[in-house]
Amino acid sequence: MTKEMPLVLSCPTEKPGFAGKEVIRTAVLSLCLLCAVATTAQRSGITESGPASEPIFTTFEAPGAGASEGQGTIPFSINTAGAIAGMYYDANNAYHGFVRAATGTITTFEAPGAGTGAAQGTVSFSINTAGDIAGTYLDARAVHHGFVRAANGKITAFKAPGAGASAHQGTVPISINTTGVIAGTYLDSSNVYHGFVRSAEGEIANFKAPGAGTGKSQGTVALSINAAGVIAGLYRDASNAFHGFVRAGNGKITTFDAPGAGTGGKQGTLPISINAAGDITGLYRDASYLLHGFVRAATGKITTFEAPGAGTGAYAGTAGFSINGAGEVAGAYLDRGNALHGFVRAVSGKTTAFEAPGAGTGAAQGTVSFSINTAGAIAGTYLDARHVYHGFVRTP
Repeated sequence: MTKEMPLVLSCPTEKPGFAGKEVIRTAVLSLCLLCAVATTAQRSGITESGPASEPIFTTFEAPGAGASEGQGTIPFSINTAGAIAGMYYDANNAYHGFVRAATGTITTFEAPGAGTGAAQGTVSFSINTAGDIAGTYLDARAVHHGFVRAANGKITAFKAPGAGASAHQGTVPISINTTGVIAGTYLDSSNVYHGFVRSAEGEIANFKAPGAGTGKSQGTVALSINAAGVIAGLYRDASNAFHGFVRAGNGKITTFDAPGAGTGGKQGTLPISINAAGDITGLYRDASYLLHGFVRAATGKITTFEAPGAGTGAYAGTAGFSINGAGEVAGAYLDRGNALHGFVRAVSGKTTAFEAPGAGTGAAQGTVSFSINTAGAIAGTYLDARHVYHGFVRTP
C-alpha cells in the first residue's frame, strides 16, 4: 500500500509501500489514527556517541510502531525542554500521536473521533514550550479535524470555519507557539486551501495570501508561527507555482520569492519555519526542479545555500526545515543517488551533514532532521535499509 507522507522527503522513484513521486511532500495533509485511551510506556533509546566533543544520537521507537516497509516512528517537533511530538504508523498502517519526554518516556495518544483504519488516525505536528501539542486527526470518513492537546493530556478538537467535510478535506493545524496560538490550513469543499490562526481561547480567523489561486489544490498554507504571532507559509497561484509569505501579528501579509525560484507548476518558494526573531527557513525549487535551501532574515534579505553532497539533478537538493532562536537551521538533502542525509547549518553558513545510526544508504533511505530547539538539539527520523522509520534526537 502506498502511503502519503506529511512533510516528509521522498524519492522520485516509486517504490511499493513507499510514497514517492516528488522529493518534498509539502502537502502536509495526509495523516491519521485510532480512537482510544492514551498509553504511557518507557522506551529505552539506543545512544551512540563519539569523542566528548561530538554530538550524541539517541534513537527510539514509539510503542506500537509497525516494523514493515513504510511504517514506524516519525518525530516532527522538539521544544526547549527537549520534549518531542510526532506520529507513528502501526502494523495496520493507522496513525497515532506520541509525545516523548526529555527523560525518554513516550506517551502515545489518540484524538477522540479519530478513525482506526489504514490512513486514518492522529498526527501531532508541533509542541510548544509548555508541552501543548497541535495536530490533526482523520476520522473514519478520512475527514481532517484539528486538535490541541494540553500538557496534562486533555484534547480539544476544533474545526476552521469553511472547512470541507468530505474525504481528505478539513482542518490541519501545523504549528503552535509559546502562548498557545495555532496556525494551519484547511481544505474547503472545493478543495482549495486557506490559512487560519486560532487564539489560545479558541477564536479562529481565516486568511488568504494575495495572489493565491482559487482552483483545486491551490490556495494558502500556514506552516509556522512564532511567539509574536508572525506566521510563515506558502501559497500556490493559479499557475500552480509556489510563493512564500509572512503574515504579521496585525494581519498584514508580505509575499516573497527566493532568488532563482522557478515560476512553473510545482516550482517556486516554500517557507517552512520561522523563529522568534522573524527569520525564516525553507526551500525553493528552480526551473529544473532542483531544490535549494534558503534563509530569509526579518529584514527581508534572502540567503540561499546548498548542503555539501546534495544532488544537482531534478528533485534532488537541499531543504531547510527548522530554524531556532540562534539562527541555526536543521534540514535534509537528497544526494544524486536519492539517499537522504540530515544537516545543521550554523549562522556563519557552515553546514555539517550527519547520519543517524542505523540509517540506510540506498534510494529513499537515510536521515531527515525536522526540528531544532534553542539548545541545538535536533529531532527527526531515519529510514533503514528496509524503509522502516525510526525516531532520533541529536544533542550537541
